[in-house]
Amino acid sequence: MKALAHPNRLRILETLRHGEICNCEIGPKLKLEQSNLSRHLQALADAGLVLARRDGVRMMYRVADPRVFKVLDLAGAMARKHFTERAALLEIL
Repeated sequence: MKALAHPNRLRILETLRHGEICNCEIGPKLKLEQSNLSRHLQALADAGLVLARRDGVRMMYRVADPRVFKVLDLAGAMARKHFTERAALLEIL
């Protein structure tokens, strides 16, 4: 769960939701410097959330277990509900 606690890692996982992609495409898509992207990809790999394979000179990344998206979707729904309830409460006040 600690690996999911950084917004850039969540953005990377969302990018991988659509399938395997080269890190050379992830960085520009998310506007992340290569060193920053590599650090986050390594954290996700160390947590067992992504897998990497070399394709010539390219490093291809994919999600290790697609069930991670169920976790992300549930957490997102819970966060949206929480913030919607808070906003409604603030309007009352």
